[in-house]
Amino acid sequence: MKKRIHQIELFMKYPHDVQKEIFSKLLHSARDTEFGKKYDFKNIKSYDQYKATVPVQAYEALFPYIERRMKGEQKLLWSSDVKWFAKSSGTTNARSKFIPVSPEALEDCHFKGGKDLISIYLNNNPTTQMFTGKGLAIGGSHQINELDPKMDSYYGDVSAVIMQNLPIWAQFIRTPSLDVALMDKWEEKIERMAESTANENVTNISGVPTWTIPLIQKIVELKGASNILEVWPNLEVFFHGAVAFGPYRSLFKQLIPSDQMNYVETYTASEGFFGIQDRSDSDELLLMLDYGIFYEFIPYEEIQKEHPNTIGLDEVEIGKIYALVISTNAGLWRYSIGDTIKFTSLSPYRIKIAGRTKHFINAFGEELVVENAESAITEACEITGAVIENFTAAPIHFTNQSSGGHEWVIEFQSPPDSAERFAVILDEKLREVNSDYDAKRYKDIALKMPLIHAAAPGTFYQWMKKRGKLGGQNKVPRLANDREYLDDILELINEG
Repeated sequence: MKKRIHQIELFMKYPHDVQKEIFSKLLHSARDTEFGKKYDFKNIKSYDQYKATVPVQAYEALFPYIERRMKGEQKLLWSSDVKWFAKSSGTTNARSKFIPVSPEALEDCHFKGGKDLISIYLNNNPTTQMFTGKGLAIGGSHQINELDPKMDSYYGDVSAVIMQNLPIWAQFIRTPSLDVALMDKWEEKIERMAESTANENVTNISGVPTWTIPLIQKIVELKGASNILEVWPNLEVFFHGAVAFGPYRSLFKQLIPSDQMNYVETYTASEGFFGIQDRSDSDELLLMLDYGIFYEFIPYEEIQKEHPNTIGLDEVEIGKIYALVISTNAGLWRYSIGDTIKFTSLSPYRIKIAGRTKHFINAFGEELVVENAESAITEACEITGAVIENFTAAPIHFTNQSSGGHEWVIEFQSPPDSAERFAVILDEKLREVNSDYDAKRYKDIALKMPLIHAAAPGTFYQWMKKRGKLGGQNKVPRLANDREYLDDILELINEG
């Protein structure tokens, strides 16, 4: 692990050399695939040439290749045999996506990211007792791909793909057993996980905050405890990702009331492992540059264009928002994954996640992104003593009698000391972090004060259940530029 820290320091020091080497290896490995032949990978020698030859790909453009692979063909997008697919419904598209996970992507990206996460944590916490107990991992499920005539390929949540392929030694230091961890019925799974882990010595947890919370609550209830440290006194770290942690921090402090508890964020997706929080005093994420992924970036003003311009790592600027484009060792070529990030440091390259390319509100030119919303709601919670479970927001459109606005549904575990003050602080913070929102709020001309609905506990859980979206890989959409999600939730609230 210490050796790996040295390798990480090398790519931090020589980021462009490392990315250039990965770029060359990817094209060389895929030169004889169908996609590689179509775009003449053999004769592409530079990034500018690659950019001019291969268009930026949405999932729909790659899906015909992926579908053919799922039906048994090989050597279409990547050179090695692909037998696993990470199923992702995403949050911007109701249709399932099937992301190829090659042996190289498993070993050199997902597994390597997991090992690096532990290496970095140990390097920052040399007195850790993490290995005196077990790690609890909250994942999804997988199944046989029935489209494949040979029936020797599979798909499932990326967490399930990783768990199923872990080496034997790794299974001894994790809990619960695979048959429980990979169950597909989420409500039954929470019950079984609680029962099978409540008497273990759990020292670390890996998972999505939104689905870790109900499991901890279930275990506390099962054991008649007041908090999880009465059940797992040696719990010391929560490795988390998929959603921003800020809005959940106060709730975790209630569930795990210890100033010694560590929280480490990761940036992972079905498509790959991208970033790790490498410093204890900052929530920035180190962009991991040697995982077989070549990075490009679409400037914010280009995101909605049909043929957006992209830039390389050497051209990015601090503080600007970019959509992430990747080429990977699983055959995703110039693939726009739908996430936006911003750089906080260029030496080394550190980032923060800004949101989704389709998850924003821009009904009035305010360009409100998820990062703005999470920053504002976190501050409103801290000042008013509120603790939230979930939230979402959408626009209120203009009428002849009224200006527009934003309508929020927030599920509080602990309500704010004043609903009015919460709304004011939320609005003030949004104005502080987003100048376009601030301009539209001037004298309520385009935007009026936010309208907030306090939802009863369990509302978002019931809504996700109604949509068939229970499980670790499914996330509540934070912002939407239309009212589809919000109206559906409000209808559920009104029915109750």
